[in-house]
Amino acid sequence: MAALATAASAGKTGRTFAVNHFYGKGPLVSGRMDPIVNPGVASSHVHAIQGGNNFALTMTDTQALESTCTSSLVKNDKSNYWTPSLYFKDPATGMLESVEMFYMNVYYFFEKTNDEIKAFQPGHRMVIGNAALRSPPATGGKSILDLADGTPQPVQFTCPRSNTNAPLYPTNSDGLHGVGIQDPGNKGAGVGFPDQNCDGYASPLRADIHFPSCYNPAAGLTNYKENMQFPTNGDCPSGWIHTPHLFYEVYWNTPKFASRWTPGQGTQPFVLSNGDPTGYGLHADFLAGWDVATLQQIIDNCDAGDAGMDKCPGLIGGLNDPSTTCNIASPIQETIFGTMSALPGNNPIGQWGVGASSPAASSAAPVASSAAPVASSAASSAPAAQSTAPAKASSTSKAAGNAAGNTKVAAEPAATSQASGATTVVTVGYPAATSAAAGTTPVAVPTSPAAGGNVATATTYLSYTTIVYTTVADSGAAPTASPTGTTKASSPVADGWSYAGCYQDVVNDRVMTGIKFANIGQQAVTNTKCVAYCAARGYSMAGTEYAGQCFCANTLRVSNKMDEVKCNMPCEGDKTQTCGGGAALSVYSTKSKSRRSMRIMPRSN
Repeated sequence: MAALATAASAGKTGRTFAVNHFYGKGPLVSGRMDPIVNPGVASSHVHAIQGGNNFALTMTDTQALESTCTSSLVKNDKSNYWTPSLYFKDPATGMLESVEMFYMNVYYFFEKTNDEIKAFQPGHRMVIGNAALRSPPATGGKSILDLADGTPQPVQFTCPRSNTNAPLYPTNSDGLHGVGIQDPGNKGAGVGFPDQNCDGYASPLRADIHFPSCYNPAAGLTNYKENMQFPTNGDCPSGWIHTPHLFYEVYWNTPKFASRWTPGQGTQPFVLSNGDPTGYGLHADFLAGWDVATLQQIIDNCDAGDAGMDKCPGLIGGLNDPSTTCNIASPIQETIFGTMSALPGNNPIGQWGVGASSPAASSAAPVASSAAPVASSAASSAPAAQSTAPAKASSTSKAAGNAAGNTKVAAEPAATSQASGATTVVTVGYPAATSAAAGTTPVAVPTSPAAGGNVATATTYLSYTTIVYTTVADSGAAPTASPTGTTKASSPVADGWSYAGCYQDVVNDRVMTGIKFANIGQQAVTNTKCVAYCAARGYSMAGTEYAGQCFCANTLRVSNKMDEVKCNMPCEGDKTQTCGGGAALSVYSTKSKSRRSMRIMPRSN
């Protein structure tokens, strides 16, 4: 991003920009929803959606503005942003597994131009990318964002790596046989999926998606196929309106699967939810729901850069409380998380070089979406933000929390069922079971028409648990795991600190939320440095993960203690120390403080 940000920006004489950050428990919603391309029906494939909670299968121009909450940190941005979800196809079994979205950023670039840059109007719709592509662009791997430079190429993948000795893409790749093509100007990016493991510091596989910034008012706000084009030498055609240049960054937790495939072999195991194993069909949608005056004030006055829009001077409307969360349930009742034999919507996985048929709406009957969205909030017990359970939890969940005394009830990391009644969201987080059992609830899944044209409805069972935790005294020193998984003598990494154990983390709902991804430096993370960083900022716990990530907190919000062999990654800054593992934290704490333990209780019906 630094290279993009330093480009000159005019009406503006140089580029300015601000990053729109999101907060809360995962995205707003995940599901087969796309009110721009497939309004009123289930879309062909799963998307992860951010933004205002009035999002639905059908959207009017002002509907987003009427949202009662938004996953955007900026209160007056109730726009919706969405991209396809990602899945891992196990080379050994052929089964598919959902890949968690690590996080998403939306950059608002205000470019150097002779035009006046104007705010998006409510209901402005944009779609970029071609979901049917399975072949590389004729221009190769280069990113092209101005018509003066040639045919636009607005989508790429970036792959930060701890070791860049091997090229990101094979040097002789034609982009048609299992792996994409290198960007000649950026050794860390290219078109199509790379065949390397993306394990850079706090930066797994990233989708990079640019939108055009020239709006044709003659085409209209809703004509997403014809209303936008990229600028020419920075300027828009006469009579067109220059809008902000949107750039999506979407990170996925691909390192979780690193041990289950072999990089550098000319193939890779990831597939987009539209059945695309190539990555060329990467695409994105935007539906504007900004308070116009707020966005215009940002355009005219803010150059907060990577620090975020929340740092813009004089921000109108203020910010959302990052210790809360804004989520809704998908009206399409089906399993989209966990392990499955086929992609949701029964999308066949395509072939390299063979274009897919144009994505169409699901042939299932239109699905009602009248359930009211639910915003949720709760006080955070850590010095910084943490996600919490929805306020509209089931009465049983609330009763369990009240009966436990000094306890809190935490929701699971994912939601796959729709709202029950008007407002209550049933939160679930595990794959469908093969039969009904205690702790499960049946949901109807619309599917493609069966023979004779009738719509078939299947019933699947989604299991759930309620996780309750209490505060207990820290037990003090414990064994430290070696890089091979064996134990060694206890050795404090700092005076007054000791090893607490290997604990499970949840990537889209972190268990250590005081400071996430502490900036210790590229390839520099060690347990010693992480503890020193957290201690200097007043925290009593420090945790390392994925060899190069550091977290600080005063409590473990909800976590299972794991076998020490799960914390098996040598620290990037000192290979003699062990810095967690995949979704596993090496946790250190001070003896004088307390930490939280948890117990798992089945939720009653």
